[in-house]
Amino acid sequence: MQLTDGCLGEVLGGNELIDGQIDIKFKKNVERSTICDLKLDAAMVKQFKEAVENSYWFEFFIDDLPLWGFVGEYHPDRSNDNMHLLYTNKNIVIKYNGDKIIHVNLTQESPKPLEEGRLLDMTYSVKWIETNVTFARRFDVYLDYPFFEHQIHWFSIFNSFMMVIFLTGLVSMILMRTLRNDYAKYAREDDDLETLERDVSEESGWKLVHGDVFRPPQNLVLLSAVVGTGAQLAMLVLLVVLFAIFGTLYIGRGAIVTTFIVCYALTSFISGYVSGGMYSRNGGKNWIKSMILTASLFPFMCFGIGFILNTIAIFYGSLAAIPFGTMVVVFVIWAFISFPLAFLGTVIGRNWSGAPNNPCRVKTIPRPIPEKKWYLTPSVVSLMGGLLPFGSIFIEMYFVFTSFWNYKVYYVYGFMLLVFVILIIVTVCVTIVGTYFLLNAENYHWQWTSFFSAASTAFYVYLYSIYYYHVKTKMSGFFQISFYFGYTLMLCLGLGILCGAVGYLGSNLFVRRIYRNIKCD
Repeated sequence: MQLTDGCLGEVLGGNELIDGQIDIKFKKNVERSTICDLKLDAAMVKQFKEAVENSYWFEFFIDDLPLWGFVGEYHPDRSNDNMHLLYTNKNIVIKYNGDKIIHVNLTQESPKPLEEGRLLDMTYSVKWIETNVTFARRFDVYLDYPFFEHQIHWFSIFNSFMMVIFLTGLVSMILMRTLRNDYAKYAREDDDLETLERDVSEESGWKLVHGDVFRPPQNLVLLSAVVGTGAQLAMLVLLVVLFAIFGTLYIGRGAIVTTFIVCYALTSFISGYVSGGMYSRNGGKNWIKSMILTASLFPFMCFGIGFILNTIAIFYGSLAAIPFGTMVVVFVIWAFISFPLAFLGTVIGRNWSGAPNNPCRVKTIPRPIPEKKWYLTPSVVSLMGGLLPFGSIFIEMYFVFTSFWNYKVYYVYGFMLLVFVILIIVTVCVTIVGTYFLLNAENYHWQWTSFFSAASTAFYVYLYSIYYYHVKTKMSGFFQISFYFGYTLMLCLGLGILCGAVGYLGSNLFVRRIYRNIKCD
């Protein structure tokens, strides 16, 4: 069984394959034949016993088709000498159609006790069987239809869809009813001084901060970078999901990760364009600093987490460690494709869409922000803003986590596309409502609040991952804990930046819309 080198995504996913030392020829049956002779020493016995007790299993690939087997059997009710048994023979059944391999299966037998000094003859056999299953449908056996197409999956979509209807109706009510009366008052041409003075004295809420609402936010460089990166990630997720739907990427090992890396590099123009335009519109001068931060922020955060996990994998001697050459390849892709495209996008963005066009003029002296009740503070608005978006993707997160950590093949990317669209709509609507409440509280620091209000969705996803780890997985030990929470942190950082950018861009359009018809000095 000769195994070839994997693609970029396969290596990054910790699935670098090694030769299984099992010689298999096409359509050639093999009676019981020796793989190797294994002489057990004390260290080997201890290692095998630990593997058997913890139900360790291995994975083979034959013509890109996986097959699995346990290391051995554990019987705690037997005597000490027969508690740990190691499988010594592997029976491999391969089904074929013409010159194509269609299905592979593995059964094991001949369990032998693990005893120091014992010589074990590790053997295998191969049997070829013809089948009429077509090559195009050979992967269907790995797809768990009852699990992914359960009724609760459809119910979650319906529940999220109803949430979208409710939130869009709420936002429409704010825009069409609450603001319409204010617009009518501001649009009046009335020479009556008494009426004008009465109208001015009755002003309250969001209308009072029109001279400060377009004031540049603090840490403009960082906000521009995360908004640009989030816009890129939103487009990236959409492209990868569409490729997965039409290209069945789940069939190839590491194909999803490879597609993600390539699409990320090619969509870097979007992050530069959005970030450069936003930075220039808000009066930013050091656009080179903004461009460098935009191009490197998310990749270097992922690199930092990956470096720590890779160091742990090397320390434990795991195949999950990423080779140095692969890291060089990823860096070259970033340096020669992603970075130049981000630079080009920044230049075009700041020149084409970077001119200030605020509906209201910013006053010289900032308006003092009055104290409000605790639930109208930016921190509370930000923390509560992520609850509904998380609720819209809660069920799908269970399927995604189960697919990734319990090694099920995730193939229902149509569901994921629908959930992603729902997430975007819910995030925009919730953030707009939160921004409106904040402005009515006469707090004009809406930019970062709108970002964190949407980004807090990732915080709840991470809390859910802690619950999932303790309830749904059987992981233990520092190595597994670090990889689980490290990769989950990487996922949540990307999700937070994506949702935050979507929330900010939606709130930005809302704020510009409601202040557009106000007559400002």
